[in-house]
Amino acid sequence: MTPRLGLPSLAVCAELACTWEARARKAGNVNPQHSFRDLTVDDFYRSATVVAPIIARGPEQSVGATVLQAIEATREVVDSNTNLGIVLLLAPLAKVPRPYPLKAGIETVLDSLTIEDARQVFAAIRLAQPGGLGARANQDVRREPTVPLRDVMALAQDEDLIARQYANAFQEVLDEGLTALTQGLQQFRVLEDAILFCQLSLLTRHPDSLIFRKRGYHEAQEASRRAQAVLDAGWPHAPAGRTAFAELDAWLRAVRNTRNPGTTADLVTASLFAALREGIIPVPCPLPWSHR
Repeated sequence: MTPRLGLPSLAVCAELACTWEARARKAGNVNPQHSFRDLTVDDFYRSATVVAPIIARGPEQSVGATVLQAIEATREVVDSNTNLGIVLLLAPLAKVPRPYPLKAGIETVLDSLTIEDARQVFAAIRLAQPGGLGARANQDVRREPTVPLRDVMALAQDEDLIARQYANAFQEVLDEGLTALTQGLQQFRVLEDAILFCQLSLLTRHPDSLIFRKRGYHEAQEASRRAQAVLDAGWPHAPAGRTAFAELDAWLRAVRNTRNPGTTADLVTASLFAALREGIIPVPCPLPWSHR
């Protein structure tokens, strides 16, 4: 089924979502001004380029196949895990047939996931080697799965926001992230600020899973508290809000980037993909990237 006239292809949606998320100067994440020891913004750009055509094949193949192929392609151009969470989110969204809205079709996609999808996703996770991944008593990725992928994800939904999207039909992405992104676009009329607002809004509501795995729940909660303080201080227009954002960014980066809110960044990317796929953000985008 071909997209409606005027809507970008899935490949364009995927590549723009990934590159815009990496380019935006979000708190604590890799961006053009900040690299990690083993990651630069160019790594994210290269990853976006190679996974975009694979995401575009999503409607014609299984979710598990899309995830595994995307991680295999990523491993050919970067040495670190740049996009496992992103791919796990985009693959089911890309599977929803156009012209159906994502909210109308995602439940059917998730209900149709199989044990083979789980097997391929487990292989992708082992290949990507995400940070902070611990052992599980039931359905550990180091062994072969025995239940469908959605059931596997449901087991981890209380401690992992990516897994939770499979369990609750992408509520944090399609209800919260997309809403925040749309609100930011309308309020600020600048694409980068809308992306940052999406990050802050999600982080205030949900302690980041990657921070939780690496630093514990107390620090994940502290990151959420500080993100709320940024919004309460009037970011981005009030000087106090901009100061609070700079302080949040510095705090997140203070311990060798182990407070990196990487899961929140993945949710932001999925929200951007949804906004592009649904035509909320037109292509080309008429809004400026930044005023700063």
